[in-house]
Amino acid sequence: QVQLVESGGGLVQAGGSLTLSCAASGSIYSASAMDWYRQAPGKQRELVAASTSSSSTNYADSAKGRFTISRDNAKNTVYLQMNSLKPEDTAIYYCHAYIRLLGVDWYNNYWGQGTQVTVSS
Repeated sequence: QVQLVESGGGLVQAGGSLTLSCAASGSIYSASAMDWYRQAPGKQRELVAASTSSSSTNYADSAKGRFTISRDNAKNTVYLQMNSLKPEDTAIYYCHAYIRLLGVDWYNNYWGQGTQVTVSS
């Protein structure tokens, strides 16, 4: 099967930066979408940034100009560079990938376990 392992979360002061990483491993044929979501306490999970295998990207309005999503297709890894962090960015950040396994003709959704990002004021 597939595992998505996130890293890079932590505690940072407002205005600081963090970079999250998410590596997908397993019997992967290809990964189309690789995205970052977040969920703050008491709120619904929301899309932060999305990427495709052709390197197109899309951002939530709250992330535009501050966050950058990038990926290494050869390593099935996606990154989220977060700058100018604000207390309202505090959330659990989840990696999502739409992956086709070896030997099958369809894609499935996979999620990481989440990594906590806390921004202090």
